[in-house]
Amino acid sequence: MGRSQELSEFKRGTVIGCHLCNKSIREISLLLNIPRSTVSGIITKWKQLGATATQPRSGRPHKK
Repeated sequence: MGRSQELSEFKRGTVIGCHLCNKSIREISLLLNIPRSTVSGIITKWKQLGATATQPRSGRPHKK
């Protein structure tokens, strides 16, 4: 999966649901065909922020 591809809100919720059902990161990755690093990142952000929605990136604003 490339950097530019965003995961849908449904898939992010599915990752959290699997995590709450005591599935391992590896099992979730294989089940949903998502890289383990992505699964781990989603779970970590969910634990920190309490939400799965993507947050705006910090840094210099994009010039139009």
